[in-house]
Amino acid sequence: MAENVPNFEREKISCSICLDLLKDPATIPCGHSYCMSCIKMHWDGQDQRGNHSCPQCRKVFRPRPDLLKNIVLSELVEDLKKNGLQAAPADHCYAGPEDVACDVCTGRKRKAVKSCLSCPASYCNTHLQSHYDAPPLKRHKLTNPSKKLLQNICSHHDEVMKIFCRTDRQCICYLCLMDDHKGHETVPAEAERTEKQKELQKIRQQIQQRIQEQKRDVKRLHQEVEVINGSADKAVEDNEKIFTDMIRLILRRRRDLQQQIRSQQEIEVCRIQEFQEKLEQKMTELIMKDAELEKLLKTEDHTQFLQNYPSLSALSESTHSSRINVRTQRYFEKVTGAVSELREKVDDFLRNTWKNISHLATRVDIILSGPEPNTRADFLEYSQEITLDPNTANGKLTLSEGNTKVAFMDSMQSYPDHPDRFTNHNQVLSRESLTDRCYWEVEWRGGGVYVAVSYKNIDRAGWSDGCLFGFNDKSWSLQCFTNSYTFYHNYMQAPASGPVSSRIGVYVDHRAGILSFYSVSRTMTLLRRVLTRFSQPLYAGIRPILNGDSAHFVKLK
Repeated sequence: MAENVPNFEREKISCSICLDLLKDPATIPCGHSYCMSCIKMHWDGQDQRGNHSCPQCRKVFRPRPDLLKNIVLSELVEDLKKNGLQAAPADHCYAGPEDVACDVCTGRKRKAVKSCLSCPASYCNTHLQSHYDAPPLKRHKLTNPSKKLLQNICSHHDEVMKIFCRTDRQCICYLCLMDDHKGHETVPAEAERTEKQKELQKIRQQIQQRIQEQKRDVKRLHQEVEVINGSADKAVEDNEKIFTDMIRLILRRRRDLQQQIRSQQEIEVCRIQEFQEKLEQKMTELIMKDAELEKLLKTEDHTQFLQNYPSLSALSESTHSSRINVRTQRYFEKVTGAVSELREKVDDFLRNTWKNISHLATRVDIILSGPEPNTRADFLEYSQEITLDPNTANGKLTLSEGNTKVAFMDSMQSYPDHPDRFTNHNQVLSRESLTDRCYWEVEWRGGGVYVAVSYKNIDRAGWSDGCLFGFNDKSWSLQCFTNSYTFYHNYMQAPASGPVSSRIGVYVDHRAGILSFYSVSRTMTLLRRVLTRFSQPLYAGIRPILNGDSAHFVKLK
């Protein structure tokens, strides 16, 4: 029969204080029933205040009611026990170390299902019912169970903090309004929460938008990686074909030259062999004539000798001798010399051309810089602290304030000799090299100043334009006067329009090849923007124009 007893009957005959089955059940005037010992213990704790209330509906009784055993309910509990009803609810109903416990339960506490911000207290299902039944409690604010309800109580007045002080930016109770926060700007905490929720929602929307932008950027970078890999694979494949064709061409030329040498060898050898056969034939004839002459010389008969002599004499007149000059050098030595000379020329050509090919291969680059800043706050995220290098300062420049300020003085300063020093032009470069995204501001005073960026290998000695900021291909400068701006680079000058200000902002994105000059006051106005490709690290530069002019690198952080 125990299996047939529904859970709601277990709750009806359980004590909401100890959560066990009722023992000696007693019914108090409001109609709720408890274990006799549990309700007595509960009221004993309230005797000092003189109020005796129901733990469920909070109804107050004065005086303390007399308690009598509810016989019918006691018999019902005993009958159900005999039929197998368990003595206690399942363990999962009780609060564990990580759970929020019901504040009303005594003994073993049940899990709270709601917390009341008005009480403030947390309640299990049984003790929460009064917040749904009693009209005064229906107005209370219920939330998910929380262990931090005491943080909502004012530590000075023990009242719920329902007010937010905007002046001190903290939550207070209504009594605080008459005390420490009198005259402050205050609003209901709920209204402040609503307003802050709207702000957080906007921030969340911005974050979500940035997340989407980052996802798109990640996708683009993934696509860029695929493009780079595909381009590299295709370049390797195409170059392999080109080199294979070059090797095939060289091998074909080698084969042609070998065939040409062999062909010419065959022609020359044939000519010599033909000439050799003719010589050998003539030599045979001469040997035969020599034998006849020898025979004639040995003839003792005078008459026969004289008779045979005329014919032999005629033969001797038709003979002749030839001389063959044997060359001491090899016949095709010049060909080998020409091929060797070709090899040297190809080697020189490849060496010179290969520098450009290798340079192009290493210049393959992907710009990973994000979008260019829009507001001054955005620029300040890339602020760069600039200090000036005394070893580069011209002798008429004096540095101060930790080498962040430079002034043009008419007298020479006692700087030691240094190869990095500008000997004639009154200029100075920064210590810091600029190879990433960075921003700095220059505050200037006097008649005028050049605000510049430059490569380190700019010329230093003499009066040539190769030393002067903006008048060569190694530097860029903005000339600032009290009524105008002019931009200079590599002998080119261009006006830069914008409000005249004593503060100039400079933004560099080295990888993206961006250089921008701004007029900075209450707002930022773009004066000049340069798109190029920087081949070396940059350095900030200053050139005061007249005696007494000065410039100071502003500390932005």
